[in-house]
Amino acid sequence: MSNEAIEALIPQLDAVDESPGAAALRARSYELLHAAPGAPVVDVGCGSGRAVAELADRGIPATGIDVSDQMIEVARKRRPDGEFRVGDLHALPFEDGEVAGYRADKVVHTLADPGRALAEARRVLAPGGRVVLAGQDWDTFVIDSADPELTRTIVRKRADQVASPRAARQYRNLLLDAGFRDATVEVHTGVFTDASFLPLLTRLAEVCCEHGAVTRVEADAWIADQRERAQADRLFAAVPIFMAAATNP
Repeated sequence: MSNEAIEALIPQLDAVDESPGAAALRARSYELLHAAPGAPVVDVGCGSGRAVAELADRGIPATGIDVSDQMIEVARKRRPDGEFRVGDLHALPFEDGEVAGYRADKVVHTLADPGRALAEARRVLAPGGRVVLAGQDWDTFVIDSADPELTRTIVRKRADQVASPRAARQYRNLLLDAGFRDATVEVHTGVFTDASFLPLLTRLAEVCCEHGAVTRVEADAWIADQRERAQADRLFAAVPIFMAAATNP
C-alpha cells in the first residue's frame, strides 16, 4: 500500500475506532484473550496502536506488529510508551511459544492466505494461549439508499477488491483447520446513522469507480444520495462484526 493510501486510511480507521460501540467491541476482544496481567500478547495489524495502549492499561504487555513502517511510525508517535515493530504476519519476530495471546482485528481479510498466518499464530503462542480474530465480512454490508441495485453492486464489487473478503465468516473453520481447539464465534452489529460514517461510504463507491465496476456518474449519484441522507439525519448502515476465539492445544 502506498504512503498516500496509508495517509488516507488512518482517518478512516480512526473514525471506525471512535464509532459508537467500538470501544466495547475492543474490550470484548481483550476479554476473550483470557490474558493474565503481565502475560505477553501480540496485536497483529496494530495500525495506530490503540489496542496496544488499551491492553497496557489492563496490565497486559502487548507488542503491536504492522507490515507498514509508516503505520508503525504513527503508532510510535501516538503511543510513545508502547512496543511496536514492523513485521510480516507470516514471520513474526517471536520465538516458538513466546506469547500468551494473539489478536488480529480488521486484518485477516487483507491476507491472500489467512491459513498461513494462523499457522504462524500457533507457532508463537504458548500451549493454552489464546487467539482472537475480529473483523467485518465485506459481502454483508447493509446500506439504505435510493438505488438498492446499485448499492448491491457497490458492496459486491468493493468486496471483490479485498484479498479475502469473506474471511470473517470463515474464522471458526480457519481456526479449526489451523489446529486450534474450543473455537467460538460471536457477531456484533455496528449500526451507523450519522455523518461520521459518510467518508467510509464514499470510499466504497470511489474504489468501485477506480476499478471500473461502476461509472463516475453512478458513483457520484450514489455518494450524493448518501450525503443528503447524512445531512437530513437519514443515513443508515449496518456492518456485522464477527469475533472468533480459540485455544492453542
